[in-house]
Amino acid sequence: MTRAADSSPSDSPPSISAPEDDRLRPPAPPHVVFIDDDEELRRANVQTLKLHGMQVDAHGLARAALPLLHREFNGVVVTDIRMPDIDGLQLFQRLRDIDPELPVILITGHGDIATAVQCMRDGAYDFLAKPYPPDRLLTAITHAAEKRRLILENRRLREAAFAVEADDVPFIGTTPAMQRIKQTLRHIADADVDVLVEGETGTGKEVVATALHRLSRRRHRELVAINCGALPESVIESELFGHEPGAFTGAQKKRIGRIEHASGGTLFLDEIESMPLAVQVKLLRVLESRQITPLGSNDVRNLDLRVVAATKEDLGNPAIRAKFREDLFYRLNVVTIRIPPLRERRDDIPLLFAHYLGHASRRFNRDIPDMPAAIKQYVMTHDWPGNVRELAHFAERVVLGVLDSPALEAPPAHTEACSLPERIERFEAQHIRDTLSAHQGDIKATLESLGIPRKTFYDKLQRHGIDRQQYLPSPDK
Repeated sequence: MTRAADSSPSDSPPSISAPEDDRLRPPAPPHVVFIDDDEELRRANVQTLKLHGMQVDAHGLARAALPLLHREFNGVVVTDIRMPDIDGLQLFQRLRDIDPELPVILITGHGDIATAVQCMRDGAYDFLAKPYPPDRLLTAITHAAEKRRLILENRRLREAAFAVEADDVPFIGTTPAMQRIKQTLRHIADADVDVLVEGETGTGKEVVATALHRLSRRRHRELVAINCGALPESVIESELFGHEPGAFTGAQKKRIGRIEHASGGTLFLDEIESMPLAVQVKLLRVLESRQITPLGSNDVRNLDLRVVAATKEDLGNPAIRAKFREDLFYRLNVVTIRIPPLRERRDDIPLLFAHYLGHASRRFNRDIPDMPAAIKQYVMTHDWPGNVRELAHFAERVVLGVLDSPALEAPPAHTEACSLPERIERFEAQHIRDTLSAHQGDIKATLESLGIPRKTFYDKLQRHGIDRQQYLPSPDK
């Protein structure tokens, strides 16, 4: 028996490239391009910004700053309006052409306030009337930088959702387990071995069967899927094995069973743990002999098929023996692929979410909305008991704007009265909580992500009142 590496597919054939995942890293200090031809004012503002941890590029002329400002610029532009060569209004229009969502803060004299207000209507982020207090500039830049960060993250999300690439294995994900399972499927696709797929509800077991079929020499024949849990026991034998006229009451016509119909192709038996024991005996005989005898017939018919069986149970568990035959389990268990739940492969969640947002936007003919921090935090910290299926449905609700909780509908408002040290403390506490949640309370993995010593980590837990125990997985998982 071969046991393939764990993985989890999506429900759609394409594979898309992953956006860079920075969710567990603290945001970089705001990058500010400050433009003013007043050298003394420029020097004073640069000193203030740098003292507050910001990265600053200062220029006396707009032309010198233009090479830094492109569509992917992750920062804020602060510019005076009245300058030689290219003035602030001309610069603002050029930046609008480069990226209409690039935040621009205008510095104005009293005579320019009406002009600055009009620029805000045209898309400028804010304006500051001279003389302005340093705190006003710091607050405007901080908020603009956060907005820019969210814009770029949402933009990468949209690009990931629509950047579909050709791939012979229809899975979405970049984790090592995903890569290993792709390699396994390519390796066994043309080997006519039966495969057992294990995974919780909604992980994508049928997608594994579809991938095996599409990659195999059988792809030009039928992929016949049967949900064993959905068929009444009274008809499952006839459905699987077929029957002759008069084989039982009501059997007026000959029927080709689903197993025989799959000959030459692939037979997918979903929820095989639900198959009645009496039918399991007959299925075992079919799998061993690759022959079938329809109900009411003495004719033995040869079969050429591959069987992919799927289960949400661990059929190797002795507790399951009462309802599933051990010999059938070992006959199916030539190659086993276990699909891990989403909570065990959180690194793939942003990519999957991006894919389903794109799918939902096309299905409902709506734009992908901006992703506030509350939604992104929910996506990364929720356990997703329904796995990929639940994530896909959540993405649909996001696109439709019908979220279950009002807390997810808008980003938290900025608190103007919050001091910088208080904001740093709040950010640090939340970052530690997010990291613990992402690693399910695992100390070693959390320390590696945070990059701090163990003693410092425990000191911070105590200072912020964080209980590590609440992030450990529950015993039933």
